[in-house]
Amino acid sequence: MSVEINVTGEVVTAYLKGEIDHHTAREMRETIDSAVELNMPSLLVLDFGGVTFMDSSGIGLCLGRYRNLLKSGAELHITSASPNIYKVMRLAGLEKLAKLSKEKTNENNK
Repeated sequence: MSVEINVTGEVVTAYLKGEIDHHTAREMRETIDSAVELNMPSLLVLDFGGVTFMDSSGIGLCLGRYRNLLKSGAELHITSASPNIYKVMRLAGLEKLAKLSKEKTNENNK
């Protein structure tokens, strides 16, 4: 599990890699939250392109970041999710809270 943070202007992109479960989600949350607090972005992109497995902790990770962003009015985009992860996110209703896509967007091309 790892998180690579990239800051471009008012966009913070978190590239998530590995498995997201109860044991790894905490460190991911802390890394992402630190970057958001330091940079105060207008957009946070969570790139799931490197995620190989996700349980409900991944949904919690997204929901928590969404709630934190509400305070500043920033947006959340979730991109590069595998078909299975994308399906789980849709079933959880994340597309009602964040822009959800299977492919990379211009904000997170790397």
